[in-house]
Amino acid sequence: MKLDIKLYRGYVNDQELVVFGHVFKSWAPDKYEIDRRGYRHAKSVYKMFTISPIKNATIQLNFKELEVVTKTTDDGYFRFNLPYNKFLESGWHEYSVSCKIGEKGVVERGELLKPFKSKLGIISDIDDTFLISHTQNFFKKLYVILTQNIDNREVFDDVVPHYRALSRAGQEEGQFNSFFYVSSSEWNLYEFILQFARKHGLPKAVIKLKSIKTGLGDFLFTGRGGHDHKFIKIKDIISFYPQLQYVLMGDDSQQDPHLYERVTKMFPMNIRAIYIRQTSKKQKSKVKEVLENIEDLGVATCYFADSGKAIAHSKKIGIV
Repeated sequence: MKLDIKLYRGYVNDQELVVFGHVFKSWAPDKYEIDRRGYRHAKSVYKMFTISPIKNATIQLNFKELEVVTKTTDDGYFRFNLPYNKFLESGWHEYSVSCKIGEKGVVERGELLKPFKSKLGIISDIDDTFLISHTQNFFKKLYVILTQNIDNREVFDDVVPHYRALSRAGQEEGQFNSFFYVSSSEWNLYEFILQFARKHGLPKAVIKLKSIKTGLGDFLFTGRGGHDHKFIKIKDIISFYPQLQYVLMGDDSQQDPHLYERVTKMFPMNIRAIYIRQTSKKQKSKVKEVLENIEDLGVATCYFADSGKAIAHSKKIGIV
């Protein structure tokens, strides 16, 4: 039996370290090429969702002087939440994770983030926030996933300059504000999202996605279902770095406005601004109402169809 490990970008503060990933039989989803064309692309996407996680596998983390063991859950997922109060330079740091079952073993290396000193953190949705995905139209979204490879997928105009400006705001050369991409897309699509962000020059980020899927039925409903996991992940990020003020980026195609209202009510002193992209021809009255409620809590909001408007708003309130 062949083993494979998929690691995701972890993160650390002055007291705790978080590292997570999956273990699979045969290949992880990222081993399938995402730049194929035609039916070969559709076949690669299908294979991303027909993977075989390994449960109850023993996993070992090595980072600096740390050497710790844990087990995978039923879906092959593992997570290390460890006390860590050693001095660590700000920036990205390498760690390694290994797994051995019988005579088969594998070692993979990943990265974790120690944020630079700053006042700002940015948490962004992905689909229809910076990646054009058509999430309001199930069949169109499915068609795009199956027929358009990474070279044909697009970002919204001016979203990259906005994100880069937020990343650099208040920082010296070579330093950056921390970005987190939190989405209802599944872990199966992690490598696609990673490579897409890199291809378009979006800020390097910790990426948090939804539970991994393992079959055809799961694939057909990718990105659908409840969004409470996003609220939990955002809450965990803010609690992990409570010294930061956060900019929340989302869109009006699903539940982002309502989720961000809940977050604001829980962390009223930690939210600096909220940006919601308009994905249809007209602004939605319910979204406008939610944003007005958020404004009443003292948080700046911007409901925009064009990222140029969002950039102007960020300049106006002094965050870029």
